[in-house]
Amino acid sequence: MALLHLTKDNGSGEAVCAQIVQMLHRPFSIPRKLEPDLQKFINLLARNGRLDYLRRILRTYVDMYCEDASLAHVRLTTVVESPELEARVTKEIEQRSGHKVLLETETDPSLIGGYRVEYHGYMLDASVRRQLEILQRQFVEKNNRIV
Repeated sequence: MALLHLTKDNGSGEAVCAQIVQMLHRPFSIPRKLEPDLQKFINLLARNGRLDYLRRILRTYVDMYCEDASLAHVRLTTVVESPELEARVTKEIEQRSGHKVLLETETDPSLIGGYRVEYHGYMLDASVRRQLEILQRQFVEKNNRIV
C-alpha cells in the first residue's frame, strides 16, 4: 500500500497510525492538523475520487502497519470504559504473542455487559448480549418455537 511505503520512508508510521486509530474511533472528530503524509494521501484519494473507500483503506493501513512493525493490533469493545480490563487484555496478549500491543478501544452499550476482544482475525465475545442470544437459540431449538 502506498501510504505504508510513504510512512516507512519518512519515518512517520507510528504518528500516522496513531492519528488514523483516533480518526477511526471518533469518525466525526477529524484532527485539525493531519500528519503531512496522511494529508498527502487523503488529497490523492480525493483527486482520484476514492474517498468513499477511505475508512476501509485506513483500517487496512493500521493492520498492515501493525504487521510490519510487529505489533499486535487488538480491538476491545466494552459497555463502559475500563482501564483495568484494557491493562489485563494488553498484558495477556503481550505475554502470549510476544509482541507489543496496539490497543484500539470502543464502547458499545448494546453489549449490555461484558466485553468483546478482536485479535488477528479471531473474536472472543464475552458479552451479556451474546450470552442472551445463545440462550434464546437454545430455547428455540429445544421447544421448536419462534421467539
